[in-house]
Amino acid sequence: MPRVIGNDIPGNKRLAISLTYIYGIGRALAQEVIEKLGLDPNMRAHNLTEAEISKLNAILQTEYVVEGDLRRQVQNNIKRLISINCYRGTRHRSGLPLRGQRTRCNARTRKGKKKTVAGKKKAPQG
Repeated sequence: MPRVIGNDIPGNKRLAISLTYIYGIGRALAQEVIEKLGLDPNMRAHNLTEAEISKLNAILQTEYVVEGDLRRQVQNNIKRLISINCYRGTRHRSGLPLRGQRTRCNARTRKGKKKTVAGKKKAPQG
């Protein structure tokens, strides 16, 4: 397993796919980086030499925002939204979906496990 930017990428997969295991790199960006370095996208990641790995590290750290820096940037954006009390910030704070999805019957991913609330009992008729 080659180590790129402090991340182990799977060695048995194609290089283009292996790079997507790094946070902030998708398929398109992986292809772009491979073309810049002049590597074969069909090559397996475990076939990378030390020189190629160091070039890969260098280009990802200088030209792209990935891994820890990107996570920090996203968290700062969320904190900013919360601090200015905008709609998206209040939805983040209360743990509800932010992009207009309905919450009455779905939204379990954001709301978490269902919390059952006891219903009212009917008064006996007589």
